Amino acid sequence: MRYIFIAFLLTLSSLTHAFTTNQQDFLPVEEAFRFEVMEDIEPNLLAWQITDKHYLYKDRTKVTDANGQLLELDFPEGIDHSDEFFGETQIYRQLLQLPIDADVARPLEVTWQGCADAGLCYPPQTATVGAEAGSATTDSTTQSTTNSALAEDQSIAERLADSGLLLNIAAFFMMGVLLAFTPCMLPMLPILTSVIGGAKSGGWHGAKLGVAFILPMALVYAALGVLAASLGSNLAAALQQPWLLIPFAGIFILLALAQFGLFTLQLPAFIRERLQGADQNIKGGSLLGAASLGALSALLVGPCMTAPLAGALLYIAQSGDGVRGGLALFSLGLGSGIPLLLAITIGMRWLPKPGNWMENINRVFGYALLATAIIVVRPVLSGPLFLGLWGALILAIAVQVGSMERTNWRFLSRYIALLLGLWGGIMLFGAAAGGTDPLQPLENFSAPANPAANSSFQMQRITDIAQLQAQLQQAEQDGQWVLLDFYADWCVSCKVMEKTVFAKAEVQDALAGFRLLQMDVTLNTADQQKLMQELKIMGPPTFMFIDPQGDEQRTQRITGEVSANEFLRHLNSAQEDS
Repeated sequence: MRYIFIAFLLTLSSLTHAFTTNQQDFLPVEEAFRFEVMEDIEPNLLAWQITDKHYLYKDRTKVTDANGQLLELDFPEGIDHSDEFFGETQIYRQLLQLPIDADVARPLEVTWQGCADAGLCYPPQTATVGAEAGSATTDSTTQSTTNSALAEDQSIAERLADSGLLLNIAAFFMMGVLLAFTPCMLPMLPILTSVIGGAKSGGWHGAKLGVAFILPMALVYAALGVLAASLGSNLAAALQQPWLLIPFAGIFILLALAQFGLFTLQLPAFIRERLQGADQNIKGGSLLGAASLGALSALLVGPCMTAPLAGALLYIAQSGDGVRGGLALFSLGLGSGIPLLLAITIGMRWLPKPGNWMENINRVFGYALLATAIIVVRPVLSGPLFLGLWGALILAIAVQVGSMERTNWRFLSRYIALLLGLWGGIMLFGAAAGGTDPLQPLENFSAPANPAANSSFQMQRITDIAQLQAQLQQAEQDGQWVLLDFYADWCVSCKVMEKTVFAKAEVQDALAGFRLLQMDVTLNTADQQKLMQELKIMGPPTFMFIDPQGDEQRTQRITGEVSANEFLRHLNSAQEDS
C-alpha cells in the first residue's frame, strides 16, 4: 500500500504540473501570427493564422487605405475576453479572415496586435499591402526572427524541458504503468503471457515477443493521440467560453466518478465482440502474432482503463497538438506494456498478486481527473473559488489516505492524512479570506515587511533611447546593478506583474541598490522597434539584469509574465553568475 500511495502522489503532481506548466519558450511574432493576403478570391481576404495558445485583439486590428482613411471592417464574431485592467473586449484564436473590396485604394496599411496566453504581449505589427492584391510586405523593424525567451547557448534538451514536453511524456508513461495494475488488467497478464509466448516464453525469445507486442500497442495509442489532437484542433478556441468550459470540466468529473466505482464505462458490446473474435483467431508464439495481439489489445479497452484513457484523449484534444498527443499516448502504451514485458521475460513471480490494493490505483486516477477538472475550469473561476476547490480536493485525499487500514503503515498513513487535512483546511480558510494562491493560501494575512518601501518603490520610466544609454553608462560608472524592464501601457502582463511581483516587499528588498529602469515602448516608435530587434526582445514584459560591468546576464533574462518567486530566482541566479 505504501508504494501505491507514493505512486499516487507522483502521478497527481506530475499530471497537474504537466497540464499547468507555464511555457517560457515564446514564439517569434511572425510565427505566432502568420499574415497573408488572398488575392485569388473576390473580395480579397486578409488572413491571420493564429498559433495555438495565442490570440489577436479585435479592437487593435485596423486597415488604412492609400488616402489615410480607416476602413470599416466586417469582423466575424469573436471570443469575449476580459481582464481587470482593460475591461471587456473580443479576441480571435486559430484564424481571422477579413474581406477587403478590390476597389479599395492601395496600398493598404494593416496593423494588428496579439498576446500569448503564457504572459507575453507582442508589439503592434504593421504590414503594407501593395497596389496589387496579395503583394504584402511587412516592415522588418516590427519583426524579430530570434527566440529570445531562452539564452542562445541553451541546448535542445533544455528547450524541450522548459516547454513541458518531457514532463508530459514522463507523466503519461507513469500513468501507463499504473494502468497495467488496475483490476481488469493485472489478472490478464498470465493469459497474455501464455498466448504470446506459448511454450517458449522466457529469456531472449520472450523479450522479443514482448517488444513485438508492446510496440504495436503503443503505436495504436499514438495514432489515437494524433487523431484526438486533429479532431480537437479548434477545441482550445471554443473552450475559452465559459458555457463550454464548465461542461467540459463536468466530463472529467464523470470520468472520475467512474474511477470511484459509481458506474462502469466500456466499449459498446458489438464492438467488443468483434474485437474479441479477431483476438481469438490470432495465434501467439510468433513475432507477427504477438504484434497483432498488441494492436488489438490497445483497442480492447477494459472498463477500468476507459476513464483514464478518455481523460487523456480529452486533454490532448483540447491542446490540439498532434506531436504532443502522439508522443504522450505512445509513452502511455509503453508504460502499460512494461509489466507484460517483465512477465514474459522473467516470470509472473516478480509481479505483485492481484488484490484489493488495485482499487486504490483506480482512486489515483479518480483524484487526478478531479484535479484536471479544476484546472480546465480555472479561466472562469475567481481566485478564491479556485483555491477553495483545491482545498476541498486535498481534504478528500486526506480522508481517503486516513481510511487505509494496513497495519504495518497505519501510523504513516494517519500522519500524512493529518498533514494533508491541515493543508486543505488552511486552503479553505485562505479562500474564505480572499486568497488565490494554492501554494500561499494565507498570503493575504502576511503584512508587508517594509511598508515604507511599498509606498516609495518605483521605476524610472524612459521613452528616449539616448536617455536609456546615458542611464546605463552612469550605472556602470557607479558600479551599480541595473534592472531594465520593457513595459507598455497595452501590456496586460505588465500590469499583472506590477500588482503581483513588484508590489511585494521581498522583491523590493531584493532590488535595493539596483538602478531600476523601465523602457516604455507603448508608442512602438521606429527607434524603439530597432532597439528591441537589436536586443532580440519580442515584446513586454521582458526583464534584463545588467551587472556593474555593463554586461547583461543573458541566461537569466525573463520573457513574459512570471511569479514573484520565479522573478527572485532569476535575480539571485544573475547575481551569483556574475
